Amino acid sequence: MTPFTDPSRTDTTTAPSADGPGEGLRRALGVDRRRFLSTCTAVAAGAVAAPVFGASPALAHDGGRGHGHDHDHGHGHGHGHGHGHGRGQLLVPADKRGIILYTVRDATARDPLASDLPSGFREVFKQLARHGYRQVEFAGYNQHANAPGGASLESVKGARLLRSWLDDYGLRAQGNHGFIPSSWPLTKEDKETFKKHLEIANILGMDHMGTGGDPTNSSYRADWDVAADKWNALGAIAHREGIKLYTHNHDGAYGFLLDGGPLDDQGRPTASSGIRKLEYFLKITDPRVVWLEMDIFWAHVAQYKFHEYTAHDGSTRKNVFDPAGLVVRHNRRYPLFHAKDGVVDTTNGQGYDMVPFGTGVIDYTTFFSRVGQRNYHNPMIEDDNSPSATDPAQSLREAKISYDNLAALRKRHR
Repeated sequence: MTPFTDPSRTDTTTAPSADGPGEGLRRALGVDRRRFLSTCTAVAAGAVAAPVFGASPALAHDGGRGHGHDHDHGHGHGHGHGHGHGRGQLLVPADKRGIILYTVRDATARDPLASDLPSGFREVFKQLARHGYRQVEFAGYNQHANAPGGASLESVKGARLLRSWLDDYGLRAQGNHGFIPSSWPLTKEDKETFKKHLEIANILGMDHMGTGGDPTNSSYRADWDVAADKWNALGAIAHREGIKLYTHNHDGAYGFLLDGGPLDDQGRPTASSGIRKLEYFLKITDPRVVWLEMDIFWAHVAQYKFHEYTAHDGSTRKNVFDPAGLVVRHNRRYPLFHAKDGVVDTTNGQGYDMVPFGTGVIDYTTFFSRVGQRNYHNPMIEDDNSPSATDPAQSLREAKISYDNLAALRKRHR
């Protein structure tokens, strides 16, 4: 397969350091010694690796437009590292602040006849607009059957109704985690369903349409080649309809590709040249038709989990993942982010537990400052854990907390 080239891409590999324990990792991640040590003391003794606050290597110049000072009336409540407050350039302009509706899925699914709380799409849109949000990302088009419009709005008629409510409350639909055909080559039925979803996306005014899953869960180059063929073809169809097709990625996509070394008993490679799966996908997909949505939380989980690999010669090599660095190398391919926060937890295998945005330790001030292009990227608040079985108002309340903290992010003065 002939790779597609991105002229902005400049790969770097972190070399092992001869400094004292942890010092090479600290320097590679651009974290000052005090913060690095405070992180290390938070982890259990004997942990393989500590999650490192921040997205990492040293703060780069802002690649966004404008260098003046923006002002906003939002007030943040976050207490984690890197959640900026006070005067300075806003890192996320007001019209770029969004939320994926999965965060408030209990509210859209709530029976309006059995609760005084916002229920169904229309009332949830109204509440999110009151909070200050300007954008939403769908996670399907189903709601409670008793809500206006009925249970399913996955149709041309339903899309028109949703669009009218979005317009009423000054919201813009920016994407959807919806239908991506699993079969390849495409069946006639899958192609028709895919085109129906593109029509819905256009009615809703979306620039983007995607999925909540990775292109493949495989670790082998051949499977990623097939995934790239599929996404290039689907992306071309979407492009003809004026839609950018995107894949949303979790931690597994940043693991290392098995592409050489000794073969296992099924003839598959067992070692790696140090190329991460998603980096390979970026290389072999067409940047004109395939786009990505980085979930910044899961990218930091990957930083915690995938920091070394077994090379073709059997040696162990270190390579610490830099989420912001990946975006910088492929900046225009990341129109969307999931802005999801976490607190340190080294007992769950992931390094973090999810919390409302701005109440955790992921350094979003550094991340957004490094990736720049603030008038291009669209961060969507997400918290998988916001819905509560015992507190039905929690998800919308936490959506407000997250919005205020996103609005409070400002670039640090140098």
